[in-house]
Amino acid sequence: MVIFFLVLVALVLIFLAWHIYSDAPKDDVPGARQVTEQRIAPVGGVYAGKSGFAAMQAAQAAAAKAAAAQVAYGGTTDGKTIYGHLCHSCHTAGVAGAPKLGDKANWAPRIAQGIDTLIKHAEEGYTGPDGNHMPARGGNPSLSDAQVAATVKWMVSQSK
Repeated sequence: MVIFFLVLVALVLIFLAWHIYSDAPKDDVPGARQVTEQRIAPVGGVYAGKSGFAAMQAAQAAAAKAAAAQVAYGGTTDGKTIYGHLCHSCHTAGVAGAPKLGDKANWAPRIAQGIDTLIKHAEEGYTGPDGNHMPARGGNPSLSDAQVAATVKWMVSQSK
């Protein structure tokens, strides 16, 4: 008798679940599955050994090629515009020892190194003697050399 009762309860629960699920709205957004898969995809990978190092190098080269194919900020070479979009976040507040725009005392020793050195540091990144770090291209790899140079020149002109 108890087994019959349990089977009956199980069947009622199965029917109830089927009824509730049949009333649930279906996914009608095309491409929702692909968007979800992209959103939850792993951000990085683990590379080990010689084959892992080769895979890591290939992934970095592919990322650099993809970034180089894009042009930052519509390709503008207006230093003030690029500064407003990217550089201001560090050079307005002096984050990580970044010289503040217009701070002549802080910029003077840097300017004395020459504009070519400043452009090289902005393009390749730079770690100063105090341990503070300037990321390459301000952290935006899609900036072109011309954009970096124009922005450095504009920042120097504002700080002389």
